[in-house]
Amino acid sequence: MKLITKWLLSAVALLFVAYVYQGVQVPDFSSALIAALVIGLLNMVVRPILVVLTLPVTVLTLGLFLFVINALMFWAASALLSGFHVNGFGAALLGSLIYSVLGLIIDSALERLFAK
Repeated sequence: MKLITKWLLSAVALLFVAYVYQGVQVPDFSSALIAALVIGLLNMVVRPILVVLTLPVTVLTLGLFLFVINALMFWAASALLSGFHVNGFGAALLGSLIYSVLGLIIDSALERLFAK
């Protein structure tokens, strides 16, 4: 139940990102659901590999390169989907930052909601 709730709230967060920032376009909720799923899968499968491969750069930049990796995952999801569009890397960087902050808020709220 927690996973489905997180997925739905992540889709709402993606719609919010598209609403407040014009560099990201999501036409409807079904596109947001698919985009949230793809972003989640990319973050689960591809992101850890990129983090390990770019570890020296991440250490040199004191962790700031992780923002670039997040933006690449956001941009890659846009490239894979037709109902989700990001207007370039700068838009992906800002959109992924907003989406990440909303994701932290969602995770925090769900931890409190589903606490045992």
